[in-house]
Amino acid sequence: MKKKLSGITAAVLLTSTLLTACGGGSQSAAPGGDSNAAYDPNSTVEFTWLNVLHTASPPTDVVKSKLEEYTKSKITFNWVPDASKEERITTALASGQLADIVTLTMMTNSSVRNSLKSGLFWDVGPYLDEYENLTKIPQNVREAASIDGVLYGVPFQKNLARGGLVIRKDWLDKLGLEVPTTLDELYNVAKAFTEQDPDGNGKNDTTGFVDRSDLRYSSFKTLSSYFGTPNGWMVDDQGKFTPEFETPEYLETLKYQKDLYTNGYMNKDFAVTAKTDQQQQFAQGRAGIYTGMVDIANLRNLSQGLQEGMELVPVNKISNGDGQYHIWSEGSGVGGLLAFPKSEVKSEEELKRLLKFVNDLIDEEAFMYMTGGIKGEHYEIDENGTYKIINQDKWQADVQPFSSSRPSEVTYTLKDANPEKALSNELIEENANYAVLDPTVPLDSPTANDRGTELEKIITDASFKFIMGELDEAGFKAAVENWKNAGGNQIKTEYEEAYAKTKTK
Repeated sequence: MKKKLSGITAAVLLTSTLLTACGGGSQSAAPGGDSNAAYDPNSTVEFTWLNVLHTASPPTDVVKSKLEEYTKSKITFNWVPDASKEERITTALASGQLADIVTLTMMTNSSVRNSLKSGLFWDVGPYLDEYENLTKIPQNVREAASIDGVLYGVPFQKNLARGGLVIRKDWLDKLGLEVPTTLDELYNVAKAFTEQDPDGNGKNDTTGFVDRSDLRYSSFKTLSSYFGTPNGWMVDDQGKFTPEFETPEYLETLKYQKDLYTNGYMNKDFAVTAKTDQQQQFAQGRAGIYTGMVDIANLRNLSQGLQEGMELVPVNKISNGDGQYHIWSEGSGVGGLLAFPKSEVKSEEELKRLLKFVNDLIDEEAFMYMTGGIKGEHYEIDENGTYKIINQDKWQADVQPFSSSRPSEVTYTLKDANPEKALSNELIEENANYAVLDPTVPLDSPTANDRGTELEKIITDASFKFIMGELDEAGFKAAVENWKNAGGNQIKTEYEEAYAKTKTK
């Protein structure tokens, strides 16, 4: 159950000192660096944090001291841009050049899973119940974040399913269109946004969808959900597993998006477009459909001074025509792990002190530090308990980069002053009713650990080529056969064996 925030007292946020390398950092749980010292939860802990940056620039250090004061810590951040996280994180894992805390979000990445299983990181499972906030992490979340029953870090707690669309409501109104509720209606909206001059400038300069080079986190995975495609894998009553790309619904999604691409109803450069560029294109009025309800406030902010009068509407329920709704769940409510390398965190006492730090980040005050910033400087909460950012530029520079580093996004909820964001928050919660889980999240496959990322690239490349008209249906099916023969069949067998073991426990 979420705690409702009302009349929140002060606040501030997190920090960032940008390092040039991943270096080892302090292992001391108390001043003086004695790794054999007894665990003291009130000691000041100095450490490094290898973290992922989801904004164009690292944050300023305006509120760093406030957060450090609250958590009794001294933090040095090494920020890895989201666009290059796979390369940077896997390189750091391979070289052993880590930090005291490492943010791991790519839980299906074979290098990450191998590193976790190799014993590189502490098993934190036995310690969570010693802390007021960590003990409240639900058992199903712990299980989803574990590998073979071992929890190699504190789970990032996320909403069960955050997928959905953001659509230009003012463009719908101008063209006399309703908010779409089916895939056919959505296609027609994309067509109209491309062909009917929704911005009224007399130029042929808009598209329906703006997409990016990511099948999972851009439009494809969400559209695939709407078609009824399983999330990653499907398991039947006999415990037999089928990968999503062997289902008819996946192929339907490919054909749907190929039609969008061929007709120009999505941006032609999607395969080389980064997330920040995708957001900028939407904010500049070059497209009217964006995938990712969670970004609605950021899209609004980016549009300031560029798209005056822009109205947005979040949409979470699109059916394939049968009136049924589905949306894929990212990690079954787990957004990754805050992991602690044994090479850096050398003793149980150090681990416990760092776990205390993570526990403190889930406190209401720390949550607001990482969400709103400094009360009266970045945000305010009115007499009705409504949260509002009062200095957008300062919030973006000082606060926004830390919002994705909150260990829990579900413990508290804010009553947002922005009605678009408030509705988006409601729809994200509603998504739990339609969430489609990936049955392999708590399972392990040695072959997937060793070569899963390499094999996944076969399907990703074939999917992109199909959408862009460089591969026909026979060619795509040939790629699937290649995946099977290269190790996919072995992954399937291993998942089935791991699943069968869970049924005998």
